[in-house]
Amino acid sequence: MAQPSPDLIRGIPLFSGLDDKDAGQLAADFIERTFKSGQDIAKEGEGGLNFFVVESGEAAVYVGGAKVRTLAPGDSFGEVALVDKTPRSATVTAETEMRVWGLPVWSFRPFVETRPTVLWKLCEILSDRLREAEAR
Repeated sequence: MAQPSPDLIRGIPLFSGLDDKDAGQLAADFIERTFKSGQDIAKEGEGGLNFFVVESGEAAVYVGGAKVRTLAPGDSFGEVALVDKTPRSATVTAETEMRVWGLPVWSFRPFVETRPTVLWKLCEILSDRLREAEAR
């Protein structure tokens, strides 16, 4: 079964401090997904249980119908889905053909429970996203 490289996993700010063993263990839980141009990966207001990292292609992020960001290889999204089960806060639409890796929440939670440094990084990332949203 295909899985992302440990280097791709460590390239995600949330997982940048992982050693080879932990990055490899987490990589095994990611699920490969492909999307065509124009296809929604996540929809604002709908449920979401996956965190995603972009391996190839580009996507647009929309909040309230307004484009707020472009995602490119190495970018990630869906951190909020790792913490709660509320509806998605944005729509993410593929602008080109894309290959992404999805990490389900049921894989992430047991992993982070034994790695508080990952949990702290998650708090920092969510704080940054909150500040960005408040600035709009």
